[in-house]
Amino acid sequence: MAGHFSLGMAVILVSGVFNGAFPLPMKMTRGWNWENTWLAFSVAAVLLLPWLLAAVFVPHLAQVYSKASRQSIEYPALFGFLWGIAQVTFGIGIDAVGMAVAIAVVSGLGALSGALVPLLVLHPEDIFRPRGIFLLVGLPVLLVGIFLYGKAGRLRERDVAGSRFEPGASSQGFMKGLAICLFTGIFASNFNLGFAFSDGLPHVAIMLGATPARATYAVWAIVFTAGFLPNLIYCAYLLSRHHTWRLFASGDSLRNLILSLAMAALWVTGVFGYGVGATVAGNYGTSIGFTLFMASSILSSNVIGLWSGEWRMTTRVTRRILTAGIIMILLSVVVLNLPGLLV
Repeated sequence: MAGHFSLGMAVILVSGVFNGAFPLPMKMTRGWNWENTWLAFSVAAVLLLPWLLAAVFVPHLAQVYSKASRQSIEYPALFGFLWGIAQVTFGIGIDAVGMAVAIAVVSGLGALSGALVPLLVLHPEDIFRPRGIFLLVGLPVLLVGIFLYGKAGRLRERDVAGSRFEPGASSQGFMKGLAICLFTGIFASNFNLGFAFSDGLPHVAIMLGATPARATYAVWAIVFTAGFLPNLIYCAYLLSRHHTWRLFASGDSLRNLILSLAMAALWVTGVFGYGVGATVAGNYGTSIGFTLFMASSILSSNVIGLWSGEWRMTTRVTRRILTAGIIMILLSVVVLNLPGLLV
């Protein structure tokens, strides 16, 4: 059992790296507005790829849904729709405050709600046992790291005096963008809740021949289809308002489409990898595992930010605060993985 927990945590750690890297191709698009790129990404990542993976890896998929309880379908769909709203505001947050700050704030709050809710609802008796204690200790450490990183991001804004590190960065005030990220962080854990409260849907898939890891694809297909709707509605609104439908036929469309597909591949690998890792890890995959997933996402986005020169023009004080935030996040990852030794 300890081996399974450790393997699941390793899969989740790597998945977080992919998740943190997914916005990188957006930096390289040319000639498209935010809504063009986000819609192309959403169609591929949130709608098409989840169903493709479910159809390929879940035997008798139609029977799985027909035999599953109504609750098994409704809860993932409900949480998926709420997550879809957060996915839209996450894109807006990236546009307002930049990729690194948005990911830090959203991931920190997502880790807090996404880790505690499944543990409190599904395993409340464990909150003061070793696993719960490590979770309670690790989360404040993580949040301190998020706070420091957010402060470093704010100082970066001051240091560069209005320079735009992120493609499509708007002139919205930092505080307004931060408020959007706070909202997103609270709702971001809904995709995890959709998985945690999917009831017996994975069990039906397993009974019909799916492996435990692949059975999660049946859940994700429902969660993300519901989550696609808010993305479609908002992007269609912006495309019509800004008259940017025509940009899909621009000369850079093929390049931008490939980059959008790269975004989708990175994101789907991260999110679906988390689902597999959470299943392998067992009962605590959706609590401790989700926190690790968020922390890993933040760390990978930090590395990408440093590599791409986002912090090149900042002061030594700003970089020291950034380093302190990264160290705190790394410490939280260590603390959250210690329960694996006790399994």
